[in-house]
Amino acid sequence: MPEIVIRDAVADDSATILAMVQALAEFERAAEAVRATEADFRREGFGPVPSFHCAIAEVDRRPAGFALWFFSFSTWEGRRSLYLEDLFVQPWARGLGLGERLLRHVARTAVRAGCARLDLWVLHWNPARQFYERLGLRQMVDWLPYRIDGAALQRLACEAQSGPLT
Repeated sequence: MPEIVIRDAVADDSATILAMVQALAEFERAAEAVRATEADFRREGFGPVPSFHCAIAEVDRRPAGFALWFFSFSTWEGRRSLYLEDLFVQPWARGLGLGERLLRHVARTAVRAGCARLDLWVLHWNPARQFYERLGLRQMVDWLPYRIDGAALQRLACEAQSGPLT
């Protein structure tokens, strides 16, 4: 029986987090989209005001998966919410229950933090949708995700300004 550990990430895990993000992006058919660096994860996750939190799943001390999340605020609930940005288990470690253990770890974090809810997005083709539904998550059908980034974000930000923001 393999030894399975779910633990909170530390700054020295930044390279592991980046490797997991790259593996997830490859799985999601978007490997070229990752621009983050190890230094980004170290700075943003382990500085004085962390932008995210992360748990690492290990099998026999080998990194096998991760969950990365951050807190937001629900104006309707008047309480924090937890947004699960990424949940990923390496192909070689699937079937060991790591995904469920990671999700339960994140759910406990949300409950302890007094969160009103836990949110995440799943690609429509991802077979993990069945996994999430089995654990009680449900697809939001009335809400559509919107995003602005890159040049369009810069244009929107500059409309009230006299030049590009830096």
